[in-house]
Amino acid sequence: MNFLELGLNKNTIKAIEENGYVEPTTVQADVIPTILEGKDIFTIAPYGCGKTISYILPVIDIISRHNQEYNILIITPSSEESISISDNFARFNKYHDETETEVENAEANVIIGSPNLLIELVEENKIDLSKINILVVDDINLIKKNKLLPELEKILELLPSEKQNIIYTNRRSKETQSILEKILKSPEEIKINKEKAAEANNAPKKPKQIKKETSVQNTTKQEVKKENEVKNSPKKDKPSHRQENNVKEENKAVKQKSAKKTKKEAPVAKEVKNEKQKSNKPKKSERVSIIDKEAKKLVKKHDSFKGKTPDFMLKLGNVAN
Repeated sequence: MNFLELGLNKNTIKAIEENGYVEPTTVQADVIPTILEGKDIFTIAPYGCGKTISYILPVIDIISRHNQEYNILIITPSSEESISISDNFARFNKYHDETETEVENAEANVIIGSPNLLIELVEENKIDLSKINILVVDDINLIKKNKLLPELEKILELLPSEKQNIIYTNRRSKETQSILEKILKSPEEIKINKEKAAEANNAPKKPKQIKKETSVQNTTKQEVKKENEVKNSPKKDKPSHRQENNVKEENKAVKQKSAKKTKKEAPVAKEVKNEKQKSNKPKKSERVSIIDKEAKKLVKKHDSFKGKTPDFMLKLGNVAN
C-alpha cells in the first residue's frame, strides 16, 4: 500500500515523497482513512510506530478541503512534543501554501500546546477554544504521567460538543477511562501491536541516503582494486645485506634526532592546542538560542496564538514520529 491509496491530496503526497517516505506504517494505513471520513477515533499505539504523522497528514488535507475557517487543537504532554509536531506541520503543509489560493477569513487556526500552557493562554485571553472543529490528544497516558489530567479536563469543558475527536495513548489506563468516555462518541478503536514500536525508524530510506550508500560501495571497490594492483605489480630486486645495514643505521639516527626535537617542542604544542580550544569556545554573551524558523512561519501562516509565537515554539526541537 502507498500513501496515494489512503485518499490524501496530491499536494500532501508531493511533500511526503520529498521527505523520503515510500510506504505508510501500520498505524498510518489504519488511521488516515478513518480521520478523513470524519469519525472519532481512539488509537492505542507504541512510541516510534509513526502515530504523529498518522494525524498530521489527514488534518492538513481536511484544512485544504474546507472553504471556511477551520480550528484544530492538538494537546500534547509537553512543550517539546509541541515543537516537534509544529515542525512536522510545516514540512508536510509546504505545497498547500504554494498552490492553494487564500480566501478571506478561510485561514485555519492550528493550536498546539501542553495542557498547562493552554490554560495559561486561555486565562490571558490569547486563544479561543469555543469553536474547535477537530481535537487531537497525543498522548493521554503521557499527559497523565506528567500529572496534567486536571488541566486537560478544564480544557475539555471549554470545547464545543460537536467536533471530531482523535485520541492517542501508548497503553490503556484506568485513570484516563472516565475522561475518554466524556470525549469520544462511538469511536473507532485501533490497536497497534508493540512489535510495531520501531516501524517508523525502519521505513524505506530516502533517495539521498541510497545514493550515499552506493558511493561508499563504489569507493570500497576502488580500494580493493588498488590493493590487487599493488599485489600483482612486479617486485623490485632485494637490496644487499650491507645496503640494508646502512639504511637501518640511517633510520635509527633520524629517529633519535626527531625524538629529541619532539620532547623539546611538546610543551609548546600543548599550549597552542589549549589556546585553540579556548578560542573556539563561544563567550557567554555570544551564545544565543536557536530560532525555529519553520515553527515561526507556521504560526504566522495559521495565526496561531494571534500571531505571537510562544517562547516554547522558538527553540528548535527534534522531529517526532
